[in-house]
Amino acid sequence: MKIFATIAAAGVLALAACTTTETTQSDAVDVASETTSADALASALESQPEDVQARYGARHPGETLAFFGVEPGMTVVEALPGGGWYSKILIPYLGESGTLIGAHYPDDLWPKFGFGEEWSAGRIAATANWLTEANAWGVEGAGLQSDFINSMEGTEDGSVDAVLFIRALHNLNRFNAEDKYLDASIASAYRVLKPGGVVGVVQHAAPEDAPDASTIGQRGYLKKSALIVQFEAAGFELEGSSDINANPKDQPGTDQVVWRLPPTLSGTEEGTPERAAVEAVGESNRMTLKFKKPA
Repeated sequence: MKIFATIAAAGVLALAACTTTETTQSDAVDVASETTSADALASALESQPEDVQARYGARHPGETLAFFGVEPGMTVVEALPGGGWYSKILIPYLGESGTLIGAHYPDDLWPKFGFGEEWSAGRIAATANWLTEANAWGVEGAGLQSDFINSMEGTEDGSVDAVLFIRALHNLNRFNAEDKYLDASIASAYRVLKPGGVVGVVQHAAPEDAPDASTIGQRGYLKKSALIVQFEAAGFELEGSSDINANPKDQPGTDQVVWRLPPTLSGTEEGTPERAAVEAVGESNRMTLKFKKPA
């Protein structure tokens, strides 16, 4: 699986090498810095278990973090870190001089899913225990904090280099009409970011011609155009868009949920033609957007 890490590192190096025709001392320092970042990213990727690395071909974590401009030593907010799939890459990559802030859904959001009190209590307990769990995922001395994405009360204003919303926006938007979870989360991200800081979004992408009522997040999909409007309304500037995580095979109907696809494969049984069909699609079609807080 090291091939995925090597490809990611090569992509960072290519970006460093393609923009100048005259080498100066400053250029050399910049290239050396980017080389170091690429090596650190490759090392973090290669340190993950084989089952995690097996998903690099669908999730492209190396290319995604490079596109967002995440580098060692940064302070990064990860929305909805959950069981730590990305956290376990970010912690060693950011290193001892960096900080990862796990920013969770607020406790009062979980009961809105309607899965019962026991399920909600389990999610709330996992949030409370996240910092303890995360301390076992990274490197000794790495900076770790825990907060809530819609308030970020424990994070200093203007102290963060990047906020990452990786498949974390659909439920915030799903309950936004009444409780403004997404609006508050975007505003909190803007407040804690440094001028020039970045928001990175990876989100299941709905077809642009899908009915608005089917793309508020209840099926996991959101429209790219709608998200851009929401972030720009909060003061962010769209700096770039990438097809890193795109999958044109995923063309959901208005009644289809993202969880029908790998890895969840909800609603189909193993060995059936229906399961084979969704497995052939692969993981979801995902937009990858980079927003910037004006300097």
